[in-house]
Amino acid sequence: MSAPARLIGTVFGVGYLRPAPGTWGSLVALPGAWALHTLGGFPLLALATIVAFMLGLWATKAMAAAGSGHDPSEIVIDEVVGQWIALMAISYPSWSMGIDITRLWPGWIAGFLLFRLFDITKPGPVGWADRRPDALGVMLDDVIAGVLAAIGVMALAALYHVVLI
Repeated sequence: MSAPARLIGTVFGVGYLRPAPGTWGSLVALPGAWALHTLGGFPLLALATIVAFMLGLWATKAMAAAGSGHDPSEIVIDEVVGQWIALMAISYPSWSMGIDITRLWPGWIAGFLLFRLFDITKPGPVGWADRRPDALGVMLDDVIAGVLAAIGVMALAALYHVVLI
């Protein structure tokens, strides 16, 4: 397996941290999302997410072909992609309304916790994608978990802003 595939798939070795490498991958995605959003707003975060998905798909295929198995725990680029998708629910409103993204700190916490919940429990379509025996399944289950988490963040924000305030 190529060194670039290993570096991308493990997010520069983060995937080798124990216990819970997926949680470590999700945690490392947080400052990455903040940096991307700060440098270029929502458009840069969205573009970086697409690029990370494509690179993650390639790295996952390469690592699986080298005998690492279908979905080895050290591959955490999928968690980064899914976590970034979950955080788009705060990146877009922050960018479009000119709000400092750090002021939306409850969304950061909710996005992280909901993404981990959906990634670990694999409800409905997340589990369907996870059962795919290919690199796309490895990436897609986290994409779907990220979308569900983003929807959850938006629902919690609506609840707070419409009902509680």
